[in-house]
Amino acid sequence: MSQERGRLRPGILHSLTAALGAILLPHVTHLPLWCSAACAAFLGLRTMLTWRGQASPGRWTLVALALACALGIALGFGAAFGRDASVALLALMLGLKLLETQSSRDATVCICLGYFLIITNFLYSQTIPTAACMLVLMIWLTATMVSAQDRTGALGPKQCLRLAGTLLLQGLPVMLVLFLLFPRINGPLWGFPQANNSSLTGLSDRMSPGSISNLGRSDAVAFRVEFQSPMPSPASLYWRGPVLWDFDGRTWNAAAMLSTAPMQHTAKGPSINYTVTLEPHSQRWLFAIDLPRNVPDGVLLTGDYQLLAEQPVRARIRYDISSHSSYQYGLEEAPQALVRALRLPEGLNPRARELAQALLAAQRQPQAVVNEVLRMFRTQLFYYTLEPPPLGRHSVDEFLFRTKRGFCEHYASAFVFLMRAAGIPARVVTGYQGGELNPVGDYLIVRQSEAHAWAEVWLRGQGWVRVDPTAAVSPARIQRGIAAAVPEADPLPLSVRGNLEALRSLAFTWDAVANAWNQWVLGYSPDRQMELLHDLGLAHPNWRTLVILVVGLISSVLGALAFVILLRLRPAPGDPVEQLWKRFCAKLARAGAPRRISEGPQDFAQRAAKRLPSMGKEIAAITQCYIGLRYADPGPRPQEAHPKEVRRLQALIRHLRPGRGPPRT
Repeated sequence: MSQERGRLRPGILHSLTAALGAILLPHVTHLPLWCSAACAAFLGLRTMLTWRGQASPGRWTLVALALACALGIALGFGAAFGRDASVALLALMLGLKLLETQSSRDATVCICLGYFLIITNFLYSQTIPTAACMLVLMIWLTATMVSAQDRTGALGPKQCLRLAGTLLLQGLPVMLVLFLLFPRINGPLWGFPQANNSSLTGLSDRMSPGSISNLGRSDAVAFRVEFQSPMPSPASLYWRGPVLWDFDGRTWNAAAMLSTAPMQHTAKGPSINYTVTLEPHSQRWLFAIDLPRNVPDGVLLTGDYQLLAEQPVRARIRYDISSHSSYQYGLEEAPQALVRALRLPEGLNPRARELAQALLAAQRQPQAVVNEVLRMFRTQLFYYTLEPPPLGRHSVDEFLFRTKRGFCEHYASAFVFLMRAAGIPARVVTGYQGGELNPVGDYLIVRQSEAHAWAEVWLRGQGWVRVDPTAAVSPARIQRGIAAAVPEADPLPLSVRGNLEALRSLAFTWDAVANAWNQWVLGYSPDRQMELLHDLGLAHPNWRTLVILVVGLISSVLGALAFVILLRLRPAPGDPVEQLWKRFCAKLARAGAPRRISEGPQDFAQRAAKRLPSMGKEIAAITQCYIGLRYADPGPRPQEAHPKEVRRLQALIRHLRPGRGPPRT
């Protein structure tokens, strides 16, 4: 295949196939198995045909393959034609287009489709490694495009890569202008409906033995917090989430119907102001320090002080909020809520019921019953562990009287059961407790391993009061975190355990970089854009102002690039010796002795001397000086090696005049 006839060289086809294969590779985990196999078959067939120098499959063969792929998409995804189906269709069509590629035009179409497929990676992941990988693939694909447009084949791989990098750098200023100033809409940078969120981890609206201890093994970030006021002590950091009211003997569930009636509360200390950056968890609830004082826009505050978003959180969000860590609320709780907070399933956990009745008979006052249960957890042989033994039908009885080993959900569940059995309204609250300060970025990291469950009891004259039975069993869990509370043998992640200081420092640095990426790239919202414009001096910007600003800046950037390119295209100054020789030939041509293209210096000098005998000596002297400078020394450039001879040649030519005698030298 010759490039002159518009067909691609085999080397370019191999490079294009390899580049598109690398682009398709990250999608293997997202595409159906048959789709990945089909794409691999198309790439393999293209490689074999190129290697053997054979033509592409016929048109009807390609049409049949395209119809088969479309049928596979329709059967595999049905009516759910969303992200995954679109990416699968694009990947298959790219493979088919590559299979028929023969000319530069076909290669250009494949490369454009490849750019689109690179972008689709951000629909699945927007991390820094993903962006770095996609940048490498873009440079590779652009270098392939440069090579495909090089009809002479003069550019090698290094030159193509260098030119591709230069092109991307030239487009960088335009990209920055569009990113920073183009009018933005509300929503994430790469928002897209997701049908499957099974990969997301976090708290559920259900709690059973082992559900939270499973989260304790995860070092995934739940959210990050930046404090505008002094950060409270770790023991005060209770991040309120789902409130669980109903118990079936094993599992606690959130309320089916949530009251949105405002509750009266009394703050007993200064407010805490902070900003939460919440990772997606595919549920509606947001997290705030117990007790939230204000509600962000578009967020519902329920009667039991849960914060609920309008839609499930499927993308990273950021919200400002204030809270009180010391408060009183629920003094006038609704009677139906108190009745609900006393319900227990019949026929389960008889020993726990007997214990609760005995405590009530002995202590008589609800506060004394609470204190006695906490004393029991504190003084008896209860253990806090990530690996509790399994429990049977009477889960509370087995935990209290047999195993005595559990995680926070075991203690919260047993405590609330005992309170209800003693006639004290109580409920389970889940969320997170504590967090880890990142000294590099000066913000708090709350991981899934900090997932926690505690209790609230309703006491007359006090309202709802937080009681954390885990603090009675393991005070270190509340004061110093989970790593200080569980045994060394429990399977905590290395980043949570924190035994290696160098690894912790590296992890903090990387998390600070990732957080900056999340805040300023992925989290660059319309509000952030307005803040930037205000800092630039635009008090009340609107979309017209932004469009004018974008067009003006892009025009300036393109004008500057064009000016630089024109400067580089300006011919460089030539060899001074050659310039002097051309001036000499021009003088002789005006005198009636033009130089022929086929003549060398000596032949031309001899003929010119015969034509102009009065100038014969001058012509001979100039010619000999030129030959000595141009041909006698093959080393460095003449003007560098013989500056005196160059000046002598310049003087001889300057004094050459028709009809004059020889110049003085």
